[in-house]
Amino acid sequence: MLSIKAKWLGWWCMVLMLSACTIAPVEPEIHYSRIAREHLYQMERWSLEGRLALTGKNDSWQASINWGHRPDDEKIKLSGPLGQGATVIQLTGNLVTIDRGDDEVQSSTQPEEFINQQLGMFVPVRSLRYWVVGLPEPSSAFVETATGFTQGGWLIEYKQMQQVDDQSMPRKISVTNERVKLKLFIDQWVLNVAKAI
Repeated sequence: MLSIKAKWLGWWCMVLMLSACTIAPVEPEIHYSRIAREHLYQMERWSLEGRLALTGKNDSWQASINWGHRPDDEKIKLSGPLGQGATVIQLTGNLVTIDRGDDEVQSSTQPEEFINQQLGMFVPVRSLRYWVVGLPEPSSAFVETATGFTQGGWLIEYKQMQQVDDQSMPRKISVTNERVKLKLFIDQWVLNVAKAI
């Protein structure tokens, strides 16, 4: 008789403990919408911090990325673990400079070809500055998909979005074609004011 009472008492204690637990509310999942972000074409300044993975047919590498955008100026800092091997790419108009921190700054007036030569694989930097904020490049045709769009032979997919102030901004982006796969994981956005990097 005592063991039955003990079992019932234990069972009721368990029920009371479980009912006292609270469940944290689940944040609603944010979905990508190109139309809802058309106004971001007007955003003059932004910056992001995150991680980049780039894979080609013969090579692949990963880096931390800090990207500051101002009108007609992109400053991208790539670095390995603990800041090793930092490279700063600056694109101003048609002039690109690459500084690897060895007092030998290189420059070119053919940005994408030059970056392709330096990285060993083609990265469409001019288009990427629009794609990272979730927009197609305005000067080129595109086709919408369920999770992004295709443009210039590239498939751009927004795998996950995040709330930043009152904006929905990309968190995980995949940019691929038949030769290159680029994955970008954005940990932090700063909108309208680009941080110095």
